[in-house]
Amino acid sequence: MSDHDQLLVIVDPVARRSDGESVRIAKDVLSAGAEAKICLPDSPEEFSRVLSRRGSRRPVVVGDDRALLRAVALLHRDRTPLALVPIGPPDALEVAYGLGVPHGAVAAARTVLDGTARSLDLLVDDSGGVVLGELRLPAAPAPAAGPAPSVWGTCRSLVRTLVRPAPGEPGARTHRLRVEADGVLLADVDAPVAGVTVRPAGGGAEVTVHPGAAPPRLAVAGTLAVSGPDFRYRADGRVAGPVRHRVWTVRADGWTLTLPKQPVPLA
Repeated sequence: MSDHDQLLVIVDPVARRSDGESVRIAKDVLSAGAEAKICLPDSPEEFSRVLSRRGSRRPVVVGDDRALLRAVALLHRDRTPLALVPIGPPDALEVAYGLGVPHGAVAAARTVLDGTARSLDLLVDDSGGVVLGELRLPAAPAPAAGPAPSVWGTCRSLVRTLVRPAPGEPGARTHRLRVEADGVLLADVDAPVAGVTVRPAGGGAEVTVHPGAAPPRLAVAGTLAVSGPDFRYRADGRVAGPVRHRVWTVRADGWTLTLPKQPVPLA
């Protein structure tokens, strides 16, 4: 990294609350290796304003997957290079680690200073949302957590089971979706599917339609259109919707992330 490189270090408020010590370490490492302006936005709106006024400084996000996705959604149109120091619990950093960002504040901050900018693909939907890792359709609702069964309730369940055998396992839940990849119909509402998974890779979207008992149907496309009754979808682990129609378009080399010069072995 050259001496004249200037950084805009944006510390997400969630990171400050969850692990202030790691945030401090990251700021110290970055400030020691470059001219770093530290910003501490208190809201997503302020986060966006700081990024929009970045000038010539290279933005560095200190935070979790949500902060990374927010930054990419704002910056991918002009392909501004971006760096990340991941701060948060492992389940809030699955996207970052999947992309190859190092674990730990020190290793990640050193990568910001000494790493290599790599162009990566992404999906952009017709509402402005972005997908960096994986898209799943539809997103099944999380099961509601009920009260723990009492001893008496357990006994009654056992009696009912002995008197009347429990029904067999229900079949896989299916959904009525129309799925088109570059205009080619992969599934329609009259043939329910168990789900669809999509990943940006190699300049296209790798689409897998799971029709249930039948073998999956595979396609690589630049555009994916999905429609059907109100459905939710899970993009990079975050649930969105419900919608009745959504189109995702691949942006090959659509954004740039600073990663280690040597690939980091995935945990």
